[in-house]
Amino acid sequence: MIAAPKPPYDELVAAWKALRRTHGLRVREVACVGAPRTLLVAEAGADHRPTINLSAGMHGDEPAAPWALLSIVTDRLLDENYAYRIWPCINPSGYVAGTRANAEGHDVNRSFSRGGQTPESRAIVTANRDRRFAMSIDLHEDYEAAGFYGFEPLAPGARPRFVAAAVAAVEAAGLPIQDLADVSFDLGSPPEARACQTIGHGTVTVDAREESRYFSDGLTMSLFLLRQTAAVGLTFETPLGRPWNDRIAMHRIAVTTAIALVE
Repeated sequence: MIAAPKPPYDELVAAWKALRRTHGLRVREVACVGAPRTLLVAEAGADHRPTINLSAGMHGDEPAAPWALLSIVTDRLLDENYAYRIWPCINPSGYVAGTRANAEGHDVNRSFSRGGQTPESRAIVTANRDRRFAMSIDLHEDYEAAGFYGFEPLAPGARPRFVAAAVAAVEAAGLPIQDLADVSFDLGSPPEARACQTIGHGTVTVDAREESRYFSDGLTMSLFLLRQTAAVGLTFETPLGRPWNDRIAMHRIAVTTAIALVE
């Protein structure tokens, strides 16, 4: 259950475009090739600075994440030592319909292989071509979860540095953390992928190369970016059953904590 009415998508778009005047954001719309819709993309910071990719709204039935991302930018919580590429709502047709899938019935977060297999993923892959990111963070929500948790897929030789710190910061704020010890809890990945996942207190660290083998239908955005353009790829999940403001707060804390650790 969503604890507050979901604001209309048009309000989200208007709020981001208003930040052009108040925050100097560069906000534009990119075409979804083969579909009659566009995606918002916002950019902030000087081009010469290391860039961080932020995204939300991959699944249309996870509505607090896009508004959490908006609040982070509106309240000027982003570290100004970095530039940012921001995708405020990757799946606008799903957001409007309140569905996980896009208008064509596809899960966008299983479509980042082969140059993008949905209009949304193709738009993002094309726009991010030839870009490098110091970090990528994708914000989600989970209808089964009772608390916050996060994923940190690791490139070969890398050690986890970010997700445990984000979880600790959320917990320190008095917000609940998901118990992931129960193997029946659905992490959204193929069951076979459990073999390359390490479960901690609200944390899932992943051998990204091994896990990618199990996404035969298409990669997630985080796995694709980690393979192609990002040094770090994180996914944060808030519990849909919690009050709206709690979910917003969880994402705000997790994102700002992770960014503070970028070297």
